[in-house]
Amino acid sequence: MLKGLTTSLVTATLLAAMPLTAIAQEYTLRATANSNENDEDYDGLVVFKNYVEAASNGAIEVELFIGTQLCSKGAECLQGVADGSIDIYISTSGGASSIFPYVQVLDLPYLMADDRVAEHVLSGDFTRTMREMALEDSGDAIRLMTIGNTGGWRNFANTQRRIASPADMEGLKMRTVVADLPQELVRALGGSPTPIPWPELFTSLQTGVVDGSKNGITDIMGMKFPDAGLQYMTLDGHAYMGALWWMSNEKFMAMPEDMRRVVVDGFYALQQATFASPKRKSIQAYQDFVAGGGDLYVPTPEEKAAFKEAAAPVYDWFKANVDGGDRIFTALTEAVATAEDELDAARAADLN
Repeated sequence: MLKGLTTSLVTATLLAAMPLTAIAQEYTLRATANSNENDEDYDGLVVFKNYVEAASNGAIEVELFIGTQLCSKGAECLQGVADGSIDIYISTSGGASSIFPYVQVLDLPYLMADDRVAEHVLSGDFTRTMREMALEDSGDAIRLMTIGNTGGWRNFANTQRRIASPADMEGLKMRTVVADLPQELVRALGGSPTPIPWPELFTSLQTGVVDGSKNGITDIMGMKFPDAGLQYMTLDGHAYMGALWWMSNEKFMAMPEDMRRVVVDGFYALQQATFASPKRKSIQAYQDFVAGGGDLYVPTPEEKAAFKEAAAPVYDWFKANVDGGDRIFTALTEAVATAEDELDAARAADLN
């Protein structure tokens, strides 16, 4: 009996000392993000890799490809997910809109009030509705796993003046992406939408081709836009910068249920990491903006309500012009209403 127990202990010790991949590596997931190692997307992937490899006891290996090693643009990368050459990919709503136009619902302004509401909404049935739509439209090829964050909130920033009301946007040439929705938003608020590629934005600000942009603070400071004259920022928080995490549905469904559970839990850990990362990074970024002479303005509740009222026509445009727009708009607004009710109840319970 003692001899058998000793043998078992020795065997267990040897197994524990062996690399996990030497025990039972059965699945390899190739994950890519078109960013860099200073980005929230990378933070999320590191957390995902660590969790999945440990929780699967080495049965799953996650290979990270940061940058453009596997693909360089949203449509190209999503095609890679569909054909199986890429297992996991993260996109912005703009990066996926050419294939799934309704994901632009995340860019609709002033629908989610703050981080707590946004995180509650994106952790629930709204994301499952978008997953169902993407699976239907991709022939069950591309699966939305979760929605996290990439850069905090979009705010208006410019080189000319403080923006405290929609009237202050009048005539400003605001940089947008090529997609229709952000152009409709700038137009509704009185500005002049000007599509400019991201790599050209610094020079465009410097030379007056555009007067401003709508970005998160970490992107603004990371690209050194204040050096190009971007000195006014209004924290209107008009859109939460959602990060859509896609996976090959064939690869996911080919795994046994216990491994799929590990992957699902891994994406939950990733989501939580990307929710947290921008909050921490934005503190220093805002401090640096102000220290460099930047004007940082927080609208009053009344001023923010005026922005939302001016932007309201964009909602009708989205529902009427975007395939699947009405369905996903309803899903989001209902999810927001539910989240606000539940969070108000939770706050009331915590205050008493």
